[in-house]
Amino acid sequence: MDPHSLLDVKSNIMAEVITNITNPGEDPVHGDIILRTGENWSSTEQMIVAGVPTASEIAQVARDWRDGELSVTDYIVPTTDHPQHAAYIAYRAALRAWPASSDFPATRPVLGT
Repeated sequence: MDPHSLLDVKSNIMAEVITNITNPGEDPVHGDIILRTGENWSSTEQMIVAGVPTASEIAQVARDWRDGELSVTDYIVPTTDHPQHAAYIAYRAALRAWPASSDFPATRPVLGT
C-alpha cells in the first residue's frame, strides 16, 4: 500500500460534532439525547455510556420494576374469586414492603413464596 494514499484518506476525514440536545452547552452524559453530525450526515440518538451504575440507579430500576408489578396485578385486588387471589395479595404486600427490607434491591419478591 502506498503510504501517501493513506495520508490522503486521513486528510479527507472530517471529525464529527456532538451536540447535547437534552442539556445544551453541557457535555453529554448517559441518557442525554445528542445530535451527531459529520460532513454529509447527521444522526440523533440517545447517548449510552457503559459503566457501573450507581446504588441510586440500581435502586430506581428496582423501584420501577416493583411499580410495574404492582400495576399489572391491580386487577387482582377486587377479583376475590381469582384462584390465586391470596397469593397475589401476599405478593403485593411483599412488593410494597420490599424497598424498606434488608434484601432491597438484591432479591426481588416472588409470587407464591
